[in-house]
Amino acid sequence: MSLPPGERIAAEIAQTGRPAPDIVVEPDADHLARAVAEALVARLAAAQAVHGTASVVLTGGGIGTAVLERVAALADDPPRERVDWTAVDVWWGDERFVPADDDERNEKGARRALLDPVGVPAERVHAMPPSDGDFPEPEDAADWYAGQLAAAATEGRGLPRFDVLLLGMGPEGHVASIFPGTPAARDERPVVAVRDCPKPPPTRISLGFPAINAAEEVWLLVSGEAKAPAVAAALTGGVDALEVPAAGVHGRRATRWLLDRAAAENLPSPSA
Repeated sequence: MSLPPGERIAAEIAQTGRPAPDIVVEPDADHLARAVAEALVARLAAAQAVHGTASVVLTGGGIGTAVLERVAALADDPPRERVDWTAVDVWWGDERFVPADDDERNEKGARRALLDPVGVPAERVHAMPPSDGDFPEPEDAADWYAGQLAAAATEGRGLPRFDVLLLGMGPEGHVASIFPGTPAARDERPVVAVRDCPKPPPTRISLGFPAINAAEEVWLLVSGEAKAPAVAAALTGGVDALEVPAAGVHGRRATRWLLDRAAAENLPSPSA
């Protein structure tokens, strides 16, 4: 599945035995959100054409929410590919362990931006538990979510099929709620509880590397000059996932870094 036209750049990628990531640079955050939204609609429609259903793992943050808003806007655009939103399973890469109605929750933002407007059925929305739900401790909530993943696993695999897994990235290179040098960066479980997070709120639930890297495609959405050093380190610096967690993520079939120009400023010059 190709992405909308963007400035494609080459980077010196360490030899990992995996295909080199696809790197696409858009002029600014608005162009980036629009391009990713169009690509996501096309990718989910293609998955439904093959499997009858599609699945996506959502991320929060400014650029993640902007993408969802634009996906919702495309739902009524007849010339484009159409997604049957009643046949899309929605998961999350991480969640803030706060009350269900807290504006900090990624689920709340996603419902407002996309899920409610397009009518994703409740049984297909697989939200991580809130702090005022059935699990007062984040470890129990993480174990429950791991069980939900296992229950939805495809035959022969311990996890569901994730057609696209969206990730944001922080200025220090964190992805989901896996921060540099923290226990989550070493954890081999599919879902982990995160306490004492260096970014508020301090308690979270996150997919671990085994679940993230089981996705068919991982798309990293990164915007802003402050994130340029971490982008360059993850792609060209020879760092490991403990130093820069974004360096440790990859899709089974494809890994795509979708950047605005500011986030890409420390990467090598565009190839001809």
